[in-house]
Amino acid sequence: MLDQSSIEALMDEAWPSLDREESGAWVLRASEGVTQRANSVWPRGLSAGADGAALAAAVRDASEWYRRRRLPLIFQVFDDARSAGLNDVLDGLRFTRQSATQIMVRGTSGLPACGDGRVELSRCPSEEWLRLWWSVDGRGGEPELEVARRILTGCPSVYALVRDDAGQPAAVGRLALAGGWGGIYGMATSEAHRRRGYGTLVLNALLGQGAKEDLKGFWLLVTAANHGAQSLYRLAGFRDYGSYLYRQAPLQRGRSGC
Repeated sequence: MLDQSSIEALMDEAWPSLDREESGAWVLRASEGVTQRANSVWPRGLSAGADGAALAAAVRDASEWYRRRRLPLIFQVFDDARSAGLNDVLDGLRFTRQSATQIMVRGTSGLPACGDGRVELSRCPSEEWLRLWWSVDGRGGEPELEVARRILTGCPSVYALVRDDAGQPAAVGRLALAGGWGGIYGMATSEAHRRRGYGTLVLNALLGQGAKEDLKGFWLLVTAANHGAQSLYRLAGFRDYGSYLYRQAPLQRGRSGC
């Protein structure tokens, strides 16, 4: 099964930023402000007992990198002992805590069969796929949607779409293929089609496709507050693995970053 550093690397590969730079052991990521994942620092290589002064200096360097891009400084911080020193530094700088997210994983035993004719699978997101997903999870207009498209297609993936009886798109999902594993992303059901089983159809189709891809296992990310989705995923064989949240610097007057 995955260790923590491995799943962090898979997550980074599955949701690639358009602009990235390595700063010491950390990875600085920016994508014109579209999604926190693609516009945050991945503090790769953290270790328990890290020197506080060195961490503070690295935070200052990251701040300058994001300031030049007119973006806020955001850290993706995983909830484990390695992050204690960084959290102490960020607490001292009054970074907020946002978007707590649960990581869930499952193996390959008991996967559903692939082949439900109601679910359309493709290797590229169609306009219908993008529009439905964006209507649920998107933030912004056409320029931001185009950035999101580039993020989504930056990793080999399978896209699933299911329609209602009238032929209208009802739900979508994405299986990111990274490092021999499958990441479930972009699960979205239109408001008019919720609680009618469409999300389960999409999830089962993606898991079934994963079996055909001979993957080692699967992971997904779900907000800590979304208990309904967590229950769906547990019924599908996923178990809790870990969690993370985003730490964002307070905006300074007269500046768009920090």
